[in-house]
Amino acid sequence: MGSGARAGGRAHRRPLLFAWLLPLFCSALAEQIRYRIREELPEGSVVGNLAKDLEVSVQEVPARKLRISSDKPYLSVSAESGELVVSGRLDREQICGRKPACALEFEVVAENPLNFYHVSVEIEDVNDHAPKFTQNSFELQISESTKPGARFILGSALDADIGKNSLQNYQLSANDHFSLVNKEKSDGSKYPEMVLKTPLDREKQKSHDLTLTALDSGDPPLSSTAQIHVLVTDANDNPPVFSQDVYRVGVSEKVSPGSSVLRVSATDLDEGVNAEITFSFSEAGQITPFELNSNTGEISTLRSLDFEDVKEYSIVLEARDGGGMIAQCTVEIEVLDENDNVPAVTFQSLRDIIMEDTELGTHIALLKIRDKDSGPNGEVTCKLEGDVPFKIIPSSKNSYKLVTDGTLDREQTPEYNITITATDRGQPPLSSSSTVTLRIGDVNDNAPVFQQAAYVVHVPENNPPGASIAQVSASDPDVGANGQVSYSIVASDLEPRALSSYVSVSAHSGVVFAQRAFDHEQLRALELTLQARDQGSPALRANVSLRVLVGDRNDNAPRVLYPALGPDGSALFDTVPRAAEPGYLVTKVVAVDADSGHNAWLSYHVLQASEPGLFSLGLRTGEVRTARALGDRDAARQRLLVAVRDGGQPPLSATATLHLVFADSLQEALPDLRDDPGPSDAQAELQFYLVVALAVISVLFLLAVILAIGLRLRHSSGPASWGCFQPGLCSKSGPVVLPDYSQGTLPYSYNLCVAHTGKTEFNFLACNEPLSSGQDILCGDPSGALFPLGNSTESASHQQAPPNTDWRFSQAQRPGTSGSQNGDETGTWPNNQFDTEMLQAMILASASEAADGSSTLGGGAGTMGLSARYGPQFTLQHVPDYRQNVYIPGSNATLTNAAGKRDGKAPAGGNGNKKKSGKKEKK
Repeated sequence: MGSGARAGGRAHRRPLLFAWLLPLFCSALAEQIRYRIREELPEGSVVGNLAKDLEVSVQEVPARKLRISSDKPYLSVSAESGELVVSGRLDREQICGRKPACALEFEVVAENPLNFYHVSVEIEDVNDHAPKFTQNSFELQISESTKPGARFILGSALDADIGKNSLQNYQLSANDHFSLVNKEKSDGSKYPEMVLKTPLDREKQKSHDLTLTALDSGDPPLSSTAQIHVLVTDANDNPPVFSQDVYRVGVSEKVSPGSSVLRVSATDLDEGVNAEITFSFSEAGQITPFELNSNTGEISTLRSLDFEDVKEYSIVLEARDGGGMIAQCTVEIEVLDENDNVPAVTFQSLRDIIMEDTELGTHIALLKIRDKDSGPNGEVTCKLEGDVPFKIIPSSKNSYKLVTDGTLDREQTPEYNITITATDRGQPPLSSSSTVTLRIGDVNDNAPVFQQAAYVVHVPENNPPGASIAQVSASDPDVGANGQVSYSIVASDLEPRALSSYVSVSAHSGVVFAQRAFDHEQLRALELTLQARDQGSPALRANVSLRVLVGDRNDNAPRVLYPALGPDGSALFDTVPRAAEPGYLVTKVVAVDADSGHNAWLSYHVLQASEPGLFSLGLRTGEVRTARALGDRDAARQRLLVAVRDGGQPPLSATATLHLVFADSLQEALPDLRDDPGPSDAQAELQFYLVVALAVISVLFLLAVILAIGLRLRHSSGPASWGCFQPGLCSKSGPVVLPDYSQGTLPYSYNLCVAHTGKTEFNFLACNEPLSSGQDILCGDPSGALFPLGNSTESASHQQAPPNTDWRFSQAQRPGTSGSQNGDETGTWPNNQFDTEMLQAMILASASEAADGSSTLGGGAGTMGLSARYGPQFTLQHVPDYRQNVYIPGSNATLTNAAGKRDGKAPAGGNGNKKKSGKKEKK
């Protein structure tokens, strides 16, 4: 509304805010807001404060996004102030035609929340159209014989305005012969009739020029004029006469072009040419969808009729006779409505995307229903097709709201095709459908889901670093960022700082990579917890366990535990009794493999042997046993090269060298131990046998000489000849320091002396002088050699000390499998192989002779000459048997206590090493 129009407009505009209070149950219809304005307001004129009338504050206007849902942009809503303003030309005559009431009805849409308001703007008419004649001039021929009172219908004028602004009356210029009468048709339109007041005389005046003026009652009034030219003709006494002054007829709009509508008729009492009547439209320039037969007076359709365009036609016809006299009548043709228009459905204010978490009853769109028909043909009902979570509710006349009526789930139905069917009440009814697609927007309502509840992967050890070992996959039915899944490791059975050096996971693909080469011997299994997380807000996540099992590969060769090398790197030796029978357990190769399963299943094989067939090797146990008895041609020293293989593919192996010496005593094995192993051929073996034979003969000769001297001394001397057992025989050791065996291993010393009676006594040493720590006790054997027997810290005493039963080998010094020998680790054994075997041989010889009842050196049976020293009541049973604590390398047997002799059984042998059967040996 302009500045001038604003003041007047607000005075005449009654901002009628008619709010229809609807029943509470009819919540679908919003209150209707009415305004009244004049037509032809300039653009930008304010119609009303819509935001205030809707109770929306000015601050809320931008957020509510008020807008008009209308086909033609006559009005708009200001985005800043919320006022309803004019945005297009408001021409009432163009918008509503000649309707007495003209109103613009539209919907105002408000968002956040979405709502619709019905607004009606009534447009008042202003006098902006002057009456207008269809012709600027009219010509009438009137006979001079026409009597006063005759009436002549003149051309009418048209005024697009209504009410007082429309055509009100006609005026005729002043003259002496004619007057003017205003007439009104049935539709309210006015037309003029000219009446002859006084007779005409052609001879006096042949024509008359008059002015016809059409006036309205507007402020200011408007008018238009037309010229009337009257020609006075010669006498024609009888004019044509129509059968009716007004013809009325109704025509269906469905009639086809050329169809007859009406036939008018007129008569003339004259004869001849004056009685010939022709029909015509009184207004030659009038455009109508009809045509008139000038001879018959039949009116027919020229083109199709449309009730929605023109509902009624008013036509003036003239009947003219041959003498020039005319008569007029009015034909009113009413167009009858037919149900020929299909209802139209239009979606307005439709949202692009509807979020799946939209609440029930949320407004989605506004529907406009239009049917150009009238009456029942224009009454329309709407229906929502299909089973969809939506419904339509009436909003106002021919308006509906589309709202949600159920839960939306994009993952199940990403979009809906909404079909609205509109049906009128005509006969037959017409209907139309309109379809729109509603897309459902995604919200992050689904957490990622792994394809498996748990993952287990097998990875062989020694895998290349950086290789992929597994892949986890999780799916998220959401879309966009809500469905983008990233992976991470959130927990494991390793330290957090060490985890990154073992495995990692790709955040995008879920591929798990090994960061290092796994070692089955160090890491058998790895427990991981992986997490899949989407990118929604808030983010949703899911966890899954991944168990990585590290498989074993044959990457560790067997390791030989026994036999081991000495401290100086020299190979250790095992002694075998010469009288060993087949099956005698010589020693056992002990090996371990760090692998597991078949890769750690060890087998033992002989690669090289000095005498093939002399020894057998257990395939799985590693036990070395004699396969046959030692022959005369067999070398006393044997060498076995043993290979230990595992069961892997390909197998790995290790070798061990066994040095075995056949000897019954340590002294007998000493020459073999000092010699370096050489090639085993026949000449070398012969030389070896000769040397051994010479040594044996020399020893026997020496023993015989010593025995003879001893017997001579026994017969020729008294107690002084027993100086062997005097304290003076205990001499201190020289500068040579021998190993100390007194630390829990062998706490007792022995001495073997030769008596004059030829009997051998086996006594504990008795020394007059106390021996300090670190001193060695040297005693002689029958051959005259001295052997170190260890340190002594006790004073010399003839009383026998109790035996120490707690000495034994340590676990590392025992042959056989780990753990096969149960016992503690308190005892110690000399680390030097030579000292160990020499001590074993010494104890063996002494203990064997003490237990051998057939020895020629002893006294009575089982006394060992002890009775001569300690009296007849002291027999062998009083002597502790130390052989039970002696372990023989290469054998699992210990020395017996000669119980067989005391029990009346025959002895096994003179030296105590020879066993009768392998069964006893194993026992």
